[in-house]
Amino acid sequence: MSTRSGAPAIQFKDVHAWYGESHILHGVNFHVDRGEVVSLLGRNGAGRTTSLRALMGLVGKRTGSIQVDGVDTTRMAPHHIARLGVGYCPEERGILTSLSCEENLLLPPKIAEGGMSVEEIYAMFPNLQTRRSSPGGRLSGGEQQMLAVARILRTGARILLLDEISEGLAPVIVQALARMIRELRARGFTVLMVEQNFRFAAPLADRFYIMERGLILRELSAAELPGNMDMLHRYLGV
Repeated sequence: MSTRSGAPAIQFKDVHAWYGESHILHGVNFHVDRGEVVSLLGRNGAGRTTSLRALMGLVGKRTGSIQVDGVDTTRMAPHHIARLGVGYCPEERGILTSLSCEENLLLPPKIAEGGMSVEEIYAMFPNLQTRRSSPGGRLSGGEQQMLAVARILRTGARILLLDEISEGLAPVIVQALARMIRELRARGFTVLMVEQNFRFAAPLADRFYIMERGLILRELSAAELPGNMDMLHRYLGV
């Protein structure tokens, strides 16, 4: 499902990215349509996280074209990209330990109309409501991950970049995050995920891109996964 203008929500065209002298992305091409859940798959160092960071303008240098809803963001500052409705949840989460759970939730500014209310967020994440007064540093890893995503939902962002949100979490928390992604898709959000946990991503994503050495090697739809498990095992070790 594309945007009303016909442009994808996210479009990478021949994107190269560097950290200092290190050339990480070598001509990446992919797109994410509005309302889709898409997962970037690959081993560590394949360029998946760098793709998210390049979209947000958080790499040293980038060339090519990165468009959000048809707007070229390649020369935009990160805060301007965010105001196009993009929310980035990095692997390190960034919870402020001295603030309460609810203070963390309310901290980011709204960037667009239509963000989820605190009540809606607590309905999606009951753990956070229970722990609303607890310092961020006393939340479990799973609660911190829920909070990191919840902060974005309140801002009005409709395009979510999620980096390894299931990593190292208990199965019950991983299941809650999976339910969240299904609900967000039902609400029309666009989600681009980086996941090492293939078993988490497989039932959630509409499409998959396999990355290696800073390039997209293959695109697969969800329906194509069962017939390509040998190839996935070769590239991902799943």
